[in-house]
Amino acid sequence: MKQVFAVFGDPVSHSLSPAMHNAAFSALGMDCVYHAFRVRPEKLENAVLGAEAMGFGGLNLTVPLKEKALKLDFIKPDPLAKKIGAVNTIVFGKDGEIRGYNTDGPGARQALLDTSVEIMGSRIVVAGAGGAARALTFQLAADGADITVVNRTEERAVELAKEISAAALPGKIRATGLSGLKGLLRDADVLINTTTLGMYPNTDAAIATAEELHSGLIVFDIVYNPLETRLLREAKATGAKTISGVLMLVYQGAEAFRIWTGVEPPVELMKKTVLEALQA
Repeated sequence: MKQVFAVFGDPVSHSLSPAMHNAAFSALGMDCVYHAFRVRPEKLENAVLGAEAMGFGGLNLTVPLKEKALKLDFIKPDPLAKKIGAVNTIVFGKDGEIRGYNTDGPGARQALLDTSVEIMGSRIVVAGAGGAARALTFQLAADGADITVVNRTEERAVELAKEISAAALPGKIRATGLSGLKGLLRDADVLINTTTLGMYPNTDAAIATAEELHSGLIVFDIVYNPLETRLLREAKATGAKTISGVLMLVYQGAEAFRIWTGVEPPVELMKKTVLEALQA
């Protein structure tokens, strides 16, 4: 009987995690399968407990479930996920314990390092204050970046900045509303979009346009469907270097795979599978 893994989210039909993980399981000869299920936030508790009851091996959580998962008292978060305040990977232990992890931060960090970004001391603007933003900002602050969080609801950005400041990490952090984005980008080294703006099917949206960007900027959009978002097209028009959300998807997925199975995944195959699916 196959071991089942899955991603829960709402929406989730765009997810390429099934293709990526199923390619890895097949290449390694593992009798496992990975599916995507639409789960509304109010049904998350029932869905997680149902997956455990049916013997699932583990779960990924995507928008908008990552923060809500931490509020479920039967999920035991590891220290990093607890600090971040969001869970994107769940493991059903043989001891009956349901454990939560967050692999978004390490995934984003590796994507930046792959693009030769020197995180320590870099002036990084993070757009958004949701679960993914929390994971990234905690990771970047731990690596010594100078971060500004911008969000449409400024109070959420300020709250996130306060929490990270309280963690006494090496990096600097501040927060502002979205109206301050243009001014911040003039002096920024990196812009990271953690919002869903530009995600399929609303592909015409972007957090910033070429007018606000500049050639010395590195623009990282964690949205991976479409492969080239409008934000990345606008960035390329200015001569800026771009980073696709595919890298974060693959690296966070690879870390989840390790946590679930204890097996080293075929990362290059996972990346190739995602790229082929997006270009199909």
